[in-house]
Amino acid sequence: MRRILTAAGSVLAAAALVVGLSACSEDPLAAQYRAGDNKGYIAANGMPWQEIPETDRGEPVDFAGTLDSGAAVSSADYTGTVLVVNFWYATCGPCIIEAPRLEQAYQSFQGQDVAFLGVNTYDQPSTAQSFARDHGVSYPSAMAVNDAELKLAFNEKTPLNATPTTLVLDKQGRVAARIIGELSEASILESMVRTVLAEDA
Repeated sequence: MRRILTAAGSVLAAAALVVGLSACSEDPLAAQYRAGDNKGYIAANGMPWQEIPETDRGEPVDFAGTLDSGAAVSSADYTGTVLVVNFWYATCGPCIIEAPRLEQAYQSFQGQDVAFLGVNTYDQPSTAQSFARDHGVSYPSAMAVNDAELKLAFNEKTPLNATPTTLVLDKQGRVAARIIGELSEASILESMVRTVLAEDA
């Protein structure tokens, strides 16, 4: 009987240790929030996101690249415009799921000073164009797979290995909001864009 009780006590102690260690391994976004460096938050639906105050946005993103159509594109093309930048690739499951939500948000701002730009991190132009046709995406994408400078331009602003990621750049080209992971509802992005759109340029 004593051996049984001793064994049971050992199991309980081990379980308590595991729970304790798990509690110490906190989510990095939660740690960032407590550190006060404004890098990220966890929304109620579990999606990591952030909205950045104007005073904390840092320098504008200066980028240049080539669209899937072969045309040149750069940050200068979007001066004075709120720009939504979505990082994606064609076989990314969450990218496929969120594509119609992004298109819905894009369509909701037609006629306003808002633009959308995809940044494809993996595919060739023909694959990106096929994806756009298949999923009804009507805004363009820049191709980053062989463009180190385009990747570098955004590297300090978002983890490019976390795909999909969506950025909202203000009218000065600074990152004003960030969503890491699948966009669960178009309305979330629309709300972020409206907030930035209402700011003074």
